[in-house]
Amino acid sequence: MHSFTKVARPLSGSRLLLKFKKLHPYSEVSPFTKDFAFRRLTQVVSPSINALGFEATSVEKPNRPIYLDLQATTPTDPRVLDAMMPYLTEQYGNPHSRTHAYGWEAEKAVEQARAHVANLIKADPKEIVFTSGATESNNISVKGVARFYKSSKKHIITTQIEHKCVLDSCRVLAEEGFDVTYLPVQPSGLIDLNLLAESIRPDTSLVSIMTVNNEIGVTQPIKEIGQICRSKKVFLHTDAAQAVGKIPLDVNEMNIDLMSISGHKIYGPKGVGALYVRRKPRVRVEALQSGGGQERGLRSGTVPTPLVVGLGEACKIAKEEMEYDSKRVKKLSQRLVDGIMGKVQHVVRNGDPNASYPGCVNLSFAYIEGESLLMALKDIALSSGSACTSASLEPSYVLRALGADDDMAHSSIRFGIGRFTTEQEIDFVVNKVVQHVDKLREMSPLWEMVQEGIDLKSIQWSQH
Repeated sequence: MHSFTKVARPLSGSRLLLKFKKLHPYSEVSPFTKDFAFRRLTQVVSPSINALGFEATSVEKPNRPIYLDLQATTPTDPRVLDAMMPYLTEQYGNPHSRTHAYGWEAEKAVEQARAHVANLIKADPKEIVFTSGATESNNISVKGVARFYKSSKKHIITTQIEHKCVLDSCRVLAEEGFDVTYLPVQPSGLIDLNLLAESIRPDTSLVSIMTVNNEIGVTQPIKEIGQICRSKKVFLHTDAAQAVGKIPLDVNEMNIDLMSISGHKIYGPKGVGALYVRRKPRVRVEALQSGGGQERGLRSGTVPTPLVVGLGEACKIAKEEMEYDSKRVKKLSQRLVDGIMGKVQHVVRNGDPNASYPGCVNLSFAYIEGESLLMALKDIALSSGSACTSASLEPSYVLRALGADDDMAHSSIRFGIGRFTTEQEIDFVVNKVVQHVDKLREMSPLWEMVQEGIDLKSIQWSQH
């Protein structure tokens, strides 16, 4: 039998818990969760001398990069994990089992989570449908409404900067014979409200516009959009995955008829989301999935109790701490922007900073490639845009819609700031960005020409 040696090695679970306790000293997590995190401090990494006959040395694991990709996903809050644990262990009943205590306690937990989600957006719990995430919620909303009302209404309106799942859903509907209008945006990233009103037709069934854009953080005037849609008796759907829990939302005040929510964007678990569907006036939706008729028949399939409980707890925490988190994120965001733009020339912030969520900062660095900067910043986890389109080498379609040139679109970096980000991390990031931008520009012949006062746009480049 082989024997193994243990070495101390801090991993993500323990580090996050330590960070959480530092930022939230008066919040408590259970001994169970503490044990779960700190048991990861020791991991089996190498066979012993007795096992192999020679000495094996352990290799120190390098520190993981600073995480500033909060629009792609957020770390699970330890308090969320705490709430989920009982339903991953002892309380494992099916919430749809009505004949015994296991099912009853699971159902109670699901309904409590439903109430937490509803409370965050000021909805009725009966209007909340649990899904696998915002992508599914968007698909149900766009396709479901369009197909239900297709006999009398065949027109849909969205924008050119929506999430890919909304744009692809509209493309599918266009192939089915629907007419889709893709509204352009202004250089600020905001839509033209007058153009929206003019685009609505008698046969328009749905307007789908994202609340906070996932690449540039621009916040659309959803309340005003809702007023226009309600006055013309058109349903409004909003993808609020990047907004829920971060900015105040009221589905009634904003006249929102359908809203998509994602668990892992608000420090909850992956694989779970929710869809708000208004009951009065009632929104009819054709289900995409057949099955047992769970979730008011809109989303058949067993509701995953642990994930739903995690989403509910994340919403509960978000509501309680929104004001505190918002002030911290805004302060850190300003520190980041001032630090970089105060030391680096020719940096453009994409999107209107006065109409944006401060936790999403998208900067374009002229005369360098964004991908090169990302590779140089290996100590920081960042991205150049949506995680759902990061495999593409094409410039961001969102930045192109704002009117950005290809070279500026290619040079963009998205910085995500969240609940567990610290001032020390922001200062580290600022110093690294400044250092590597200067270094990459020194290697760029274009930068050398700019320094000499040459207008690059005046040059006629030869074609090969």
